[in-house]
Amino acid sequence: MRFVRFFVILAALAVGLFSPDPSHGSGAVIGLPLDICILRARPDMTPRNLFAEPQRFDCTTPQRDFGDGDFWVMSQFLGNLASARGRNAVRIDNLWEERITLYALYPDGTIRGWPYDQRAKSRHTELGAMVQWSLPSGYGTPQRLLWRIEGSANIRGIIGDARLATRPEGARANLVMGSVYSAFGGLCAALLVYNLAMWAALRHRFQLAYCAMVIALGGYAFTSSGAIAWCWPDMPVNDRARLNYILLACTVSSALVFARGFFGDRVGGVWMTRLSNIFIAALGISTAAFVVLTPWHITLLDNIVSLCFAAILPLIVAIIWTAWRQKSPYLWLFSLAWLAPVLSATLRIGASLNLWPGSFWIDNSTIGAMACEAVISTLAVVYRIRAISRERDEARAHELAARMLADTDPLTGLLNRRAFLARATRRGGMQTLFLADLDHFKQVNETLGHDGGDDVLRVFARTLRASAPDSALVARIGGEEFAIIQPKSAAIDPEELLTRLRTARMPFDISVTASIGVCSGPLTNEVDWKRLYHCADRALYAAKAAGRDRARRADEVSVAA
Repeated sequence: MRFVRFFVILAALAVGLFSPDPSHGSGAVIGLPLDICILRARPDMTPRNLFAEPQRFDCTTPQRDFGDGDFWVMSQFLGNLASARGRNAVRIDNLWEERITLYALYPDGTIRGWPYDQRAKSRHTELGAMVQWSLPSGYGTPQRLLWRIEGSANIRGIIGDARLATRPEGARANLVMGSVYSAFGGLCAALLVYNLAMWAALRHRFQLAYCAMVIALGGYAFTSSGAIAWCWPDMPVNDRARLNYILLACTVSSALVFARGFFGDRVGGVWMTRLSNIFIAALGISTAAFVVLTPWHITLLDNIVSLCFAAILPLIVAIIWTAWRQKSPYLWLFSLAWLAPVLSATLRIGASLNLWPGSFWIDNSTIGAMACEAVISTLAVVYRIRAISRERDEARAHELAARMLADTDPLTGLLNRRAFLARATRRGGMQTLFLADLDHFKQVNETLGHDGGDDVLRVFARTLRASAPDSALVARIGGEEFAIIQPKSAAIDPEELLTRLRTARMPFDISVTASIGVCSGPLTNEVDWKRLYHCADRALYAAKAAGRDRARRADEVSVAA
């Protein structure tokens, strides 16, 4: 099954594989969207002064144009919005910053603030990687919201997807996102079990690469979804982002190793191996630099990682194109499976490069694309396994046929002398050897010609095989000399064998007889074989000397002597 499987490779590309920003995640689209305005922070600014002067804020400049640093972010006036009443849950995307403080201005002029460092922010993380604050209900609906952002990297924005929701809406969002991520986790688990089972049966290395890819991808979905914050609520959110980068790099690297092993020389050959090694090395180095060095030059490091992810797209396109040109059904299926994840990856890269606006649907399109890819690629893998199994069965059949040809006398279909001796010496115990030789076979050849003589030999061989039990070994060990070996306790009667030979219908209805020599003894090695053969040969010579068309046993020969 040359599978894991490039393809939760696209899974790799999918769950965000090519999401150049693995730290960014969107939650369910719920609640009232908030319009926000930005102001770069200065030491003399206070929440009360800023609430009093909202005109100081910039509401038109794109967030990413502000660069990194400290900022104040203010919402629009909420007091006149009927849709804002009763909404006391504030939700924002979980972006990279060192510290965030939420302030709320209430109608009576009261300002309340809630500071959150990275650990506190992690404890408020919901599924979909959203941060949700529940405002105290006793103060009513706030007139404005204000955030103090410290140490914003602004690699995907300062405040993302700010919304005002109700607590039931937040609970429903968790339920929806939990269902989506659980389904995706179940898919990863099923793929892992399936491929481990296939690896146990087929032992293809690329299957282990596929399993590693699925594990890394499932881990990435677990961390990027925010579910890890529910298990380890004190984990700093920026450490979770670092873990996202590591798991994503492992996913992509495993995907490339799988692709290289699965396709082999069929697609790419040497150039694919070299390029994949370069990509894996570049991705590993850039990811390690991001994890170790951030927040130092975080924007530059993030861009480098993003470029490493984006650089894989041409390789994928080249592989898909080459696979399509191969006209192989399973390669074509894999190419089809890649379409959805590649499209999702392209949309996410474009959004990260600010070529078009990002959205919840673009951010979460990777899960649907991966599910589609997994189903189609699994069908392709099954097809590939079937093809490999068929090739293996054919190879075994050819090997068996070759071995049979090597062990079989081509004229009669019986064992040849070499195969007969090899098998006979492995039987052990007391054995009985019959040596049968056609009488006056030279005259048969002179009468019928060599073709007719060959027909006689074939009929003689079939008669011996039909007369001997299934446990016996029957062979042609010389021109017109044949042998039967079987356990002494189950030896056939030589006279009965002679009777069958006399009544066998020969070519042109000629009469053919044979002489048989019989001897019993141990048979465990070649020395025993030589002793037993010479014993049976003396008995055969005695049968011919006595007039042919008869059988003689070795003990009868000894008595006569």
